[in-house]
Amino acid sequence: MSKEMDRNTYEIEVEEAMGEVRIADEVVAIIAGLAATEVKGVASMAGNLTRELVAKLGMKNLSRGVGVEVKDGAAKVKLSLNLEYGYNVPDVCSAVQERVKDTIENMTGLSVTEVSIAIAGVAM
Repeated sequence: MSKEMDRNTYEIEVEEAMGEVRIADEVVAIIAGLAATEVKGVASMAGNLTRELVAKLGMKNLSRGVGVEVKDGAAKVKLSLNLEYGYNVPDVCSAVQERVKDTIENMTGLSVTEVSIAIAGVAM
């Protein structure tokens, strides 16, 4: 089995004549992170200390601050966000949850059952 297939991957579509389509959990995490940062009021994704150091060294990690668990075609997403000062936290979080859910479902065909958000900081 190749190294690519050792990662957590999920079958999202089966086309008998052409083969199968698989998506890595990392890809779902990247989609979630990009969707979250498109919402007005989100300053950035927050990550752990190691990820922050990697980002400062110029290595971009698009899944920073995102955790994804996929089972039986359903995804649970956990986000860690830095919000911009002056925005209503519940409104921004609600918009992020909706945006992330819609984006993942539209791009992958997975069902999103949960989008949990932790506010890690506020950017001025």
